[in-house]
Amino acid sequence: MSSILENIKKPIEKELEEFEVRFKNAMKSKVALLDRVTSYIVKRKGKQVRPMFVFLSAKLCGEITEATFNGASLVELLHTATLVHDDVVDDSLERRGFFSINALWKNKIAVLVGDFLLSKGLLIAIDNEHFNLLKIVSQSVKDMSEGELLQMEKARKLDIVEDVYFEIIKKKTASLISSACAIGASSVTEDKEMIEKVRSLGENIGIAFQIKDDLFDYGEKEIGKPRGIDIKEQKMTLPLIYALNNAKEKDRRKMINIVKRENHKSAKVKEVIAFVNQSGGIEYTIAKMNKYRDEALSILNTFPVSESRASLEQLINYTIERKH
Repeated sequence: MSSILENIKKPIEKELEEFEVRFKNAMKSKVALLDRVTSYIVKRKGKQVRPMFVFLSAKLCGEITEATFNGASLVELLHTATLVHDDVVDDSLERRGFFSINALWKNKIAVLVGDFLLSKGLLIAIDNEHFNLLKIVSQSVKDMSEGELLQMEKARKLDIVEDVYFEIIKKKTASLISSACAIGASSVTEDKEMIEKVRSLGENIGIAFQIKDDLFDYGEKEIGKPRGIDIKEQKMTLPLIYALNNAKEKDRRKMINIVKRENHKSAKVKEVIAFVNQSGGIEYTIAKMNKYRDEALSILNTFPVSESRASLEQLINYTIERKH
């Protein structure tokens, strides 16, 4: 899969190299403790999928500008801030196989580091007067917070329906990918129709991406997050929602009881996973994921053929074919 990503990066290789340097510089501070933490973050960064969306979307709509670089830094700083805060919220001690910031430096420092990264991102936008980019990203922060809180509220009652599930993932995951795409487009054009089209492209990719993540919980292999983790955290994802909506009342009550009261027992969690697999929940969820993938591809195909369009097509397929 890493070779696929390398291939996707080809049209924007130079830009990503330059971005790396700028992103490191954007993280710097005069506080030694903060520098230690941020250098740990930089060394363990992920695949940089969101900056890729920014640069490829920009190339899809025009020529990459200074605003594109600033937009990519803004998105990545915001994304990193949310991950640091998420680990505190979820009480998670690991991130991508490494210790999380809160595991090494405790919650107080993790929250403050997240705030620092968020403010650095906002300052990049303000100092360069990229108010259009700031508006896009601020909307994304608002949506992500609302999505997270809506999920927590629903986890308490376990009364989630499919419409609410899609509202949650649109806000929680898709909003950041759609804003990365919109920022890329906004950095090179003022054509509102084009920017909205690219934003919608990102939203469909983001929804497909999150559905794929939710499917991992019911898969066969270890993929970095333990199987059944969503069930243990009482997160109602699409495979389970479908299974419960199509179950006999007795089975439905039994499964809800396990998720509510016995979610800490491995054998019981396996029972829920088996129930979802037998109910057709996996097939239904895969079909929904493919629908959003197809919608993203149909939007993408309205743009002229180019290297960046080809890379975005590969990136769309990568989001639903990845193994972790």
